[in-house]
Amino acid sequence: MRTIRMGAGAGYSGDRLEPAIELAERGRLDYLVFECLAERTIALAQQAKMRDPETGYDPLLDARMNAVLPACRANGVRIVTNMGAANPEASAQLLAKIARYHGMKGLKVASVVGDDVLDTAIQLDLPIDSGGTVRDLGNRVVSANAYTGAAGIVEALVAGADVVITGRAADPSLYLGPLVFDFGWKMDDWSMLGKGILAGHLLECAGQITGGYFADPGLKDVADLARLGFPIGEVREDGDLVITKVEGSGGAVTAATVKEQLLYEIHDPARYYQPDVIADFSTVRVEEVGADRVHVAGATGRSKTGELKVSVGYLDSYIGEGQISYAGPGAVERGRLAIDIVRERLKLTGVKTTELRFDLIGVDALHGSTLAQQASANEVRIRVTGRTESLEEAVRIGQEVETLYTNGPAGGGGAWRSSREVIAVASTLVPEHVVKTSVQMFEA
Repeated sequence: MRTIRMGAGAGYSGDRLEPAIELAERGRLDYLVFECLAERTIALAQQAKMRDPETGYDPLLDARMNAVLPACRANGVRIVTNMGAANPEASAQLLAKIARYHGMKGLKVASVVGDDVLDTAIQLDLPIDSGGTVRDLGNRVVSANAYTGAAGIVEALVAGADVVITGRAADPSLYLGPLVFDFGWKMDDWSMLGKGILAGHLLECAGQITGGYFADPGLKDVADLARLGFPIGEVREDGDLVITKVEGSGGAVTAATVKEQLLYEIHDPARYYQPDVIADFSTVRVEEVGADRVHVAGATGRSKTGELKVSVGYLDSYIGEGQISYAGPGAVERGRLAIDIVRERLKLTGVKTTELRFDLIGVDALHGSTLAQQASANEVRIRVTGRTESLEEAVRIGQEVETLYTNGPAGGGGAWRSSREVIAVASTLVPEHVVKTSVQMFEA
C-alpha cells in the first residue's frame, strides 16, 4: 500500500528555519508544508497590503524559500504553504523569481485565492460573535477571510504545481490537499477525509509534537531542544499514520507528545469542524512502535456543515505601554512606588483610558496581588499598559513611565515605551457556496 511522507516546516509565522532545511535535505519527503497563519496574522497582513499592494504575504517567505527550495527541488519535494496570507499572487510571483535566481527553470508555482470575502461579508451584513454585524464596524473593518479547504490545493497540484501558496486555508487542509491528490480520495469520503484531517492536525504545529511545547523539566524531560527536529507524517493510502522525525534530530516523538497535540485546540474530539469535513477523533488510538515512531489510527468523519468560518479583523483601540527596571536592595518597594507615581500622574494629567493595568513583573504580573510572592525580589520590572481610543492618548502612557528616569525612585533603568493600534478579530460564518477559490499558475 502506498505511503507518502509529509514534513512540517513551520508551525507559525516566525518559526525556526533550520528544522525545515533539515527536513528538505534529509527527510526523504514527498511534501514539505509550512503553516504560518493565525487569526490576527491575516488581519495584519491585509493591513500591510492596504499600505503597499505589493506586500501582505508572510515576511519570512523570501528567507524560507531561499533556504529550502534548492533542496526541495533536488529531492523532488513539493511545497504547500499558507504564507501567501493576504496576497497569494504577489507571493507566488516572488517565489517564481527566487526559483529563477536559483536556476530552477520550469518550476511551477500556484497561488490559491478566494478566501478574501470582505465585500461579501459587508454585502450580507454577517453577524459577528463579538456583537452586532460587519457593517456596524464601519470603516474600522480591515479584513474578512474565510477558512477555505483542500479543494484549491488539489486543483493546483493537479495542474502540476511544485509549490502551492494559499491565503487563509484551514491549517489541516494544507496537509489534506496532498493526500486527496496523491491517493485519489473523494471529497465526500468523510471517513478518509477525517483521517487526513487527523494527520494535518497532528503535524500543523511543527515542534509542538516533537517535544517543544511538551517539555517541562523534572516532569516531562526532552533532550536536545536547541536542535529540535520538526515532525514527519508517514501517511498510508488507507489513512494509517506514523508520526516520526529526522533521525538524530533533537526532541522526541512519544505517545505522550502525540496525545497532547491531539487534544490541542480541540473543543469536542467527536466534532472537529473543518471546511472539508467534521472530523471525529473520539476513537483514535495512539501507540509507540519504535524510537521516535508513534502509530496513530482510528479517526473518521461525517458530512461537512456547508458553512465556512470567517475571521473579521478590525481596528479595536490603541495600547500604550511603558516599562522600567529596578534592582538591588528595596527593588520591590521602589517598583511599587514607581507604579503609584504613574497611576497618580495619569489621573493628574487626564489621560483618557478605557482599561489600565499595572504590573510588577517577577512579583504579581501573572497571578495578581493575591498570589504575589511576599519575599523581596532583588530585581523587578514595572509595566504599565492602557487601552485608549486614540494613538495620542496611548503615547502619553509610555511617556509617563519614561519620565521616572529622573522623576521617580532611585536607580531606574532600561526604560522602554511603545504605542500601537490593536487589531482585534471577530468570527462569523458564511455559506460555503458564496466562497469561490481559483488557481493562478506562475512558472520560473
